[in-house]
Amino acid sequence: MSLKSSFRSILYQTEKRMQRVRFGAQELTVLLGISFPKSGTHLLDQILLGFGNVAPYARRLHSFYAEYEGESGVKRPPEQALRWLDSLRSGDVASAHLFARPEAVARVCSSKFIPYFIFRDPRDVVVSHVFYVTEMEARHVHHAYYRSLPDFDSRLTVSILGRPDADVEFPNIAERFAPYMDWLNHAEVLTIHFEDLINDRVRTLTRIMDHLLARVPLQASRQLILDSLESAINPTKSPTFRSGKTGEWKKHFTEGHRKIFKDVAGDLLVKLGYEKNNDW
Repeated sequence: MSLKSSFRSILYQTEKRMQRVRFGAQELTVLLGISFPKSGTHLLDQILLGFGNVAPYARRLHSFYAEYEGESGVKRPPEQALRWLDSLRSGDVASAHLFARPEAVARVCSSKFIPYFIFRDPRDVVVSHVFYVTEMEARHVHHAYYRSLPDFDSRLTVSILGRPDADVEFPNIAERFAPYMDWLNHAEVLTIHFEDLINDRVRTLTRIMDHLLARVPLQASRQLILDSLESAINPTKSPTFRSGKTGEWKKHFTEGHRKIFKDVAGDLLVKLGYEKNNDW
């Protein structure tokens, strides 16, 4: 462990002890925010950390885990995700782009965790992905390739279809979502549409609060808890939060993009609740 990492660990544990002094020692579950990439990861992180204002939960993330290494694009082995899950402790708040493999599901759906899964309209995801890779993250494994493409339309096509011939794995949008689908099938995991946090925030924050209160009784009033979650939201602290709008794909999709998206995505939008059929 580097000196910097060691310092962060000491600071984190010190802050957790201070939280226990402030609110009293209490055996807590781990709050785990699972997200599909480009679907409001930082927004959910901020909300879950808001519980630290009313309970002895950590005030900062314990850690973030992703199935792919950011700069190299190399896929991490499944065992690494399990080791990461096993490393989390009472009162931690953690965040992950985590595949719903059976072994991971068994851990996450245990009494150790209170899990949340946030996702977004995949059409907005691919648009957001273009902006992120091209303009916001120069270290991204696909940044140079995206910059080499002639225009936004061609980049959006790649974000939909993936890069099947690339040296690193980058499948089409349906195949990228497939490893997350099983999170939708477990009552222990609260599923959240990103759009609901933008367009129906109070009701969605109430669902997030009630999901925790069903397992962990808190002394604070419901209104104080809700206020704490709301006040924790700060889009300016999210490096990837662009507009906070929904349905932006309609501005960027050509008829050609609609066709190739329908061809590769199949009934994905119907399964996720964004469309009733493929006639959109």
